[in-house]
Amino acid sequence: MNNQPSDNNKEYSWRDTARTIIIAVLLAVTFRSLAFEPFHIPSGSMKSNLLVGDYLFVSKFSYGYSRYSFPFGFNVFDGRIMGSKPTRGDIIVFRLPSNPKIDYIKRLIAMPGDSVQVKEGLVYINGTELKRKPVDDYLDDENKYNIHNVARFVETLPEGRDIVILKEKKYGPADNTPVFIVPERHYFFMGDNRDNSRDSRFMDEVGFVPEENIVGKALMIFCSVDGGGSCFNPVNWFTKMRYERFFQSIK
Repeated sequence: MNNQPSDNNKEYSWRDTARTIIIAVLLAVTFRSLAFEPFHIPSGSMKSNLLVGDYLFVSKFSYGYSRYSFPFGFNVFDGRIMGSKPTRGDIIVFRLPSNPKIDYIKRLIAMPGDSVQVKEGLVYINGTELKRKPVDDYLDDENKYNIHNVARFVETLPEGRDIVILKEKKYGPADNTPVFIVPERHYFFMGDNRDNSRDSRFMDEVGFVPEENIVGKALMIFCSVDGGGSCFNPVNWFTKMRYERFFQSIK
């Protein structure tokens, strides 16, 4: 008896395998485009809230969808559809206006129509100073050769929401700015690590962010590894993981 598979069986097997792969890829792309997208923190601009080596889930549906919700930024439609408007104080991933291939993550500080200015390190929204109060210092140990304390403050946004920021230098690189008027359908972002963040204060690099450049809202840290290593490298699972940061919600 000949038990060798026939050419027809081989063809059907190949087709079934290809069909399974295509379906899996489509499901993954759909989930990433419409639900959640992973994001890795590459820099210290959001310390002490987000650290280098944190891996986040970013909600795509919180603010609806734009061309940048989809892989490669296909221009399927203009503007945004569905979802709601961002809220001041949210931590948001967006595409850099000057280079939409690059993702940035910052905190939303000023809304369309707002005026915003930084004077002597203090932020003014619509002419009113954002009150801040000092809390315990942050021990910055990212660089093992330069471990130091950084002043930490609670800053209160106009709606009463409190956020935590760092202020490392008395005179930072963007501690005094002109008055910026946020255009309609644009937003103004700043990093929580105020003296170590390239954000909307730097008009030639970031500036005002169009609403269609928003990718999604940072929701939760699902993994964190010390030293900026990969959460997906088994070597790090026993030596570098910051397990205490796993599944922390982002505020």
